[in-house]
Amino acid sequence: MTGDPLLVTATRLVWVRALFIVVVTAVATAAGLLLPSALAQAVDAAVSGRASLLPVVAVLALGVTGILAEVLGGVLTTSVTSTSTAWLRRKLADRLLALGLRSPFDEGDALSRLTGDCYSAGAIVSIVVQLGSSVVLSTGAVVLLGLLDWRLALVFLGSVPLALLTARAHLRHTADDVLTYQQVSGRLSARLLDAVRGLRTIAASGTADREADRVLRPLPELAAAGRGMWRTQARMVWRAALLLPAVELAVLIAAGFGVLAGRLTIGQVLAALGYVTLGMSLVRQIPLLTTLSRARSCARRIAEVLDAPAPEPGVLDAPEGDGVLEFDGLRIPGGSLVAVVGRSGAGKSTLAARLGGLAPGDVRLDGRPVGEISNARALVGYAFERPALIGATVADAVAFGTSAPRRAVRAACRQAQVHDLVVRLPDGYETPLAEAPLSGGEAQRLGLARAFVRRPRVLVLDDATASLDTVTESLVDSAVQESGSTRIVVTRRAATAARADLVLWLENGRIREADRHDVLWREPAYRAVFTEEAA
Repeated sequence: MTGDPLLVTATRLVWVRALFIVVVTAVATAAGLLLPSALAQAVDAAVSGRASLLPVVAVLALGVTGILAEVLGGVLTTSVTSTSTAWLRRKLADRLLALGLRSPFDEGDALSRLTGDCYSAGAIVSIVVQLGSSVVLSTGAVVLLGLLDWRLALVFLGSVPLALLTARAHLRHTADDVLTYQQVSGRLSARLLDAVRGLRTIAASGTADREADRVLRPLPELAAAGRGMWRTQARMVWRAALLLPAVELAVLIAAGFGVLAGRLTIGQVLAALGYVTLGMSLVRQIPLLTTLSRARSCARRIAEVLDAPAPEPGVLDAPEGDGVLEFDGLRIPGGSLVAVVGRSGAGKSTLAARLGGLAPGDVRLDGRPVGEISNARALVGYAFERPALIGATVADAVAFGTSAPRRAVRAACRQAQVHDLVVRLPDGYETPLAEAPLSGGEAQRLGLARAFVRRPRVLVLDDATASLDTVTESLVDSAVQESGSTRIVVTRRAATAARADLVLWLENGRIREADRHDVLWREPAYRAVFTEEAA
């Protein structure tokens, strides 16, 4: 899918309201075209001494009709833009969720596409209707000017080649700058989001200046694209600003000769100037071409995400088994406790993601590739160091992604040693999540409960007890042990590694050694891992 078909599809969803916008715009255009003629009749009647109420009423009626049509058109346009934007965001969000952790788009860039790009692309109906109405208005004005005096129409048409050259130059120089601006904005958003997430780490390491340089590195390219757009816009604006009075002056001179020759009245001269102003409306709408170009480039960026291949859904049912994992030449018996250790950046979280199917890798669960098991997510439970709790209430956050009843939610919270905290909240388990003040350790325990409620065959704890005190961690460990699941625990604590059946010691993204903790402890480099983490 390319950008333009996507815009067409978005427009079809709101075609009824779009049709109303066209009708209302046509009414406003008709009123605008008839107004100069009505004004001319009123002026001529007043000048000749034949004052009449009818021409004045006609002017007022056309003016009010035009204003009401403009207001109604604005309301309808806002509604259509909102609907189209919402549809695009839903489509884009669905695709990003389908891509999951394998998405090639940075989170900041994806956020930029969801917000700014979808809004710009969603405004396509408004842009097209405004441009279309300007074409009709300009064409109608030229025709009416010709009916008034064909000589005036010829004078006006002499400005058309200049207007076309202005529009052509504007489009040619704007398209590339707009696309570049959008792309660089996405990269800048991605870097900024990474920096915001790591604020504490950046502050602790004293690398704020270096990180600021990294985040702002695309800024010169962004500024260059922005300057290119504004230079093009400025050239177009001053050319259009000079063109309109020049055309008005030329038509006014020609109309003056018409008055001297007796072909035109004073009112008709005023009507001619009104038609010139209406005829130049298309030139005044040339900035909309920039908006149209932006909408198309935004649609292309949205289409890039929609065209990205999503992982194929699994086609095999869950195999029978006890949670046996096979990967990298290792075989982990069901029910085992495996500790994953290593320095920061060694690849611990990446390995944990692979084992549960959140990242690509050759991993088998009970003899079948994890990626081919249709309900692998039901077989693997995850708990993270900083869990993202999602849901309206605390109970919803624990049951998220499952149909677990409240009874199972409470049991999982007891396992995670967080039940006593929850029942002390104002509304217990029904307390709105946004109104539940949670410390880091309390949030971790709710994340653990969310993993326990699934009763998974494999339980992956990615530093999920790092914020717990020793006593609470020991109680949680007992609950994990009683679960019977195969447990993969990413840890920084030697005591946790000592309780494991097997320790995977990672370096540079690879398993350096796999053995029991007491065997690995003999190596100074292994002991140094825990010393550095503690520091």
